[in-house]
Amino acid sequence: MRVFVTGATGFIGSATVKDLIEAGHEVVGLARSEEGAAVVKAAGAEVRRGTIEDLDLLRDAAAGSDGVIHTAFNHDWANWARSSEDDRLAIEAFGETLAGSDRPLVVASGTALVSLTAPGVVATEETDAPDPMPVPRVSEQTALSFVDRGVRASAIRLAPTVHGEGDHAFVSQLIQIARTRGVAAYIGEGANVWPAVHRFDAARLFRLALESAPAGFRPHATAEQGVPFREIAETIGRGLNVPVKSVTGDEVEAYFGGFARFAGVDNPASSALTRQLLNWRPEHVGLIEDLEAGHYFEQK
Repeated sequence: MRVFVTGATGFIGSATVKDLIEAGHEVVGLARSEEGAAVVKAAGAEVRRGTIEDLDLLRDAAAGSDGVIHTAFNHDWANWARSSEDDRLAIEAFGETLAGSDRPLVVASGTALVSLTAPGVVATEETDAPDPMPVPRVSEQTALSFVDRGVRASAIRLAPTVHGEGDHAFVSQLIQIARTRGVAAYIGEGANVWPAVHRFDAARLFRLALESAPAGFRPHATAEQGVPFREIAETIGRGLNVPVKSVTGDEVEAYFGGFARFAGVDNPASSALTRQLLNWRPEHVGLIEDLEAGHYFEQK
């Protein structure tokens, strides 16, 4: 298949490009800069220069492809609503272009969004996201709205912890907070859990969804159903050689700042149906083992 991939130079997108090429697919990767274009080309993919805000470019790229994988998202917490709107418009551009073709459109979503429905309840692929959403990101809902219009759309619900070398997301932010504060913290008893998945296992799931996910399916990229937050904090404490403590009440905001809401997420999420339907078999290390490898604590 000829596959158009957004976010092709990103943490997950670059791994997805690699997996697609190794599986024999032809890849066209979106790149914003010359530097990004060089990375895409070095991976063996064709380059398409532009951004997800260029909707005409996205439509043209989708029209010339057998399928689209959309992993790009601007994680600018200060402008989350704007990033979410850009994401929605990009997905709509893809869906409108692919309508009536039964070609695949695979987008990135998250299990943490589903936890807003019932915190602490094990989420499955059949658990619906809240309606209406209390947050502005609606990747999943937007993509799946095109199923009835002849698009084989699916939404990969990524664990909040997609880990591996080069990660600059949630776990890296927790480490930076602990390094700055001189202590690694968890909330209360630290019993809330985060599902986790290695980036290479997540990348393979994007490829499997492209190839065979049924329309409307919401695969769960959760190799681990839930890692206790206290265990994550304790591992960070060992990695930085700093104390570990519980924070409660006003201490939570004082310690985590704007990250407090994410730190408190309780999001157990099963991937049983994903493994069954797509024959997905995670094979890379788990989160704690990845942290214990040491690369997360190297200062560059």
